[in-house]
Amino acid sequence: MIYFDNAATTQLDPSVVDVMDDVLRNHYGNPSSVHALGRDARVIIEDARRKVAAQLGAKPSQIFFTSCGTEALNTAIFGAVQSLGVQHIISSPIEHHAVIHSLDVVKKTTSVKVHMVRLLADGHIDMLHLQELLAENPQALVCLMHANNEIGTLLNLEETAHLCAAHKAYLLIDTVQSLGKYPINLGHLPVHFAACSSHKFHGPKGSGFLYLHPEIKIPPFIHGGGQERSMRSGTENTAGIAGLARAFDLSCLQMDQNRRTITEIRDTMAELLKAHCPGIVFNNDLTERGLYNLINVTFPESAVSDMLLQRLDMEGVCASGGSACASGAVKGSAVLQAIGRDQAGTAVRFSFSKFNTLAEVHECIRILKGILS
Repeated sequence: MIYFDNAATTQLDPSVVDVMDDVLRNHYGNPSSVHALGRDARVIIEDARRKVAAQLGAKPSQIFFTSCGTEALNTAIFGAVQSLGVQHIISSPIEHHAVIHSLDVVKKTTSVKVHMVRLLADGHIDMLHLQELLAENPQALVCLMHANNEIGTLLNLEETAHLCAAHKAYLLIDTVQSLGKYPINLGHLPVHFAACSSHKFHGPKGSGFLYLHPEIKIPPFIHGGGQERSMRSGTENTAGIAGLARAFDLSCLQMDQNRRTITEIRDTMAELLKAHCPGIVFNNDLTERGLYNLINVTFPESAVSDMLLQRLDMEGVCASGGSACASGAVKGSAVLQAIGRDQAGTAVRFSFSKFNTLAEVHECIRILKGILS
């Protein structure tokens, strides 16, 4: 099996499995219990919190563990609307469904106005339009992703953060696709919220976190026993949190090497696609302004294009047509439609990790040539 769908999820790093296995077997107490096993589990969680915070230039008190990035994004959006006096939300049409669908609810249930920033032809945010929207719409929350999950466009995080600060706007950054791939120091940036999910950097599914700026106070999204300092009730997923911390620590330690390895794989794949698949169109930015582990390419309409993903699957290649959060539905990509790239043909996203090899790239190209011929 050739797994080229790492933007959807990644396999667990073996050392993460070891950490989680130890916690599941030997540290199974409820972290809220006062006895020895409970205190033991609590120590594991707080140690994980310290490790995550240290890598982000933050304080442990600013990290709140969640079940995933979606929960973190929902908590930030609805908390900001409820308690921060937000009157306007500025986002983009290529955000993850966790943001887009949440904003649909906001529009239906509140008086908050939602504005969409224009996109440039290459899928990047039109920063001049963002500035105009901020100037025209005070008391705003800006919700943008650092790296797009389908076309890999990277937001200039520093420019965006300082632009929002200049207009006294709150900033929520979706770092699900970028955390662990790029150094992010939240302690040096005026970012108010950041959302993360560990399964994008070889950690477990069902574990994420929300970063909150120290000046931000919002209500919980999930109510109950008051865990996570009353910000996220529910018995903590000790093994998942420990796995998240280990995976994030490894990603940060190996960041430079992983980037070199994955970039070589991505660039080789791009060159071979150009050489052996005539008529293809690249939909993502292959420069430094784009995510280095992703290729999104449209294959021209043909007798086999409609079944291309299924044929790849039958040959043992895992790839996707875009976001993995659409219940397996095969339909046009809203991201590609938003940037005018929804032309006839089939768009395929190939995304890579440190566990992929150049040999897999060559084998994938061989399979593609066979299908397309």
